[in-house]
Amino acid sequence: MTQTSDDMPIDIDLAVGGTITVGSHRISVAETVTVLDAIAETGSVQGIATALGLSYRAGWERLRALEAALGHQLVQKTRGHGSALTLTGVLLRESLGMASASLAMPMAREARVIGARLAPVLTGAPRPVTLVASHDLLLMDVAATWPGLALAIAGSEDAVARLTEARADAAGFHCGAVDWPSAGPAFAELAANPGFRIRILFEREQGLMLAAGNPLGIRGVADLAAGRARYVNRQKGSGTRVWFDRLLAQHDISADRIRGYATEEFTHQAVAAVIAYGAADAGLGARAAADRFGLDFLSVGWERYYLATAHSLVDATFDSLAEALTERACRTSGYRPAQTL
Repeated sequence: MTQTSDDMPIDIDLAVGGTITVGSHRISVAETVTVLDAIAETGSVQGIATALGLSYRAGWERLRALEAALGHQLVQKTRGHGSALTLTGVLLRESLGMASASLAMPMAREARVIGARLAPVLTGAPRPVTLVASHDLLLMDVAATWPGLALAIAGSEDAVARLTEARADAAGFHCGAVDWPSAGPAFAELAANPGFRIRILFEREQGLMLAAGNPLGIRGVADLAAGRARYVNRQKGSGTRVWFDRLLAQHDISADRIRGYATEEFTHQAVAAVIAYGAADAGLGARAAADRFGLDFLSVGWERYYLATAHSLVDATFDSLAEALTERACRTSGYRPAQTL
């Protein structure tokens, strides 16, 4: 009987392996880590035996074989404290631990890729790929019912972090009218990693969304500092919040001069709704959200919206999604197709 995906879930956990070759000796990295960790954590050769599923004598022999291969003592007896690692043992354990830590995220990302590839064969059904993305109305409209795609909304910085930490298959993000690699540490890390593919999905227009008819006569960001307008902000870590903070800095305006700066919403649509319902007078957001709620709109510029995926992820979902978004951007107010990156 063929098992279903519920009967046989796929959980892939990759770890550092390989060998260390010293002269004619080949040493298993995984076993070496197990031996050193066991001594460090238990202070006993019995810890090695337990960790490797061996008898005490066999565990002792594994330790001696490892020391003979390396030509150095790794463990020493300590009076009243059992066994402890020598300086060589500590150095070797720390070195392998640092290597494992630095490779943990890349291996976790590859584990997601392997899971996506194996799911159709092992479970009979493809695993949905996960896109964590900064809120965008066009993306939401197109992706909401896209087959094989699980969509979650988060700020741009959080979306990128989830991708690099292997908690998502793709990230959708924007950084305002600046080059994305210079927008912050999370984006710089993404740019420096050759394991990711970055493409532009579309360009969109952002600006001040204002109460219908603009009753306060707001003409720009500087007018928000006068204290009359109630502003509704986006949450920290969102690309729109970062852009607004940059606009304030360009006008030499401190955040405490903006009435309502601490009032936060998590989507363009939520900001537009707050203004439309009369609870605020202005907020930075996409033209599409302003149009949907019948608000006035004062443009501050165009920005690119990006999609990042692992190069090793071979999945047609994101290619077809990108094509659909480009086609829709051609005929949607506040959007335009972007040039290939």
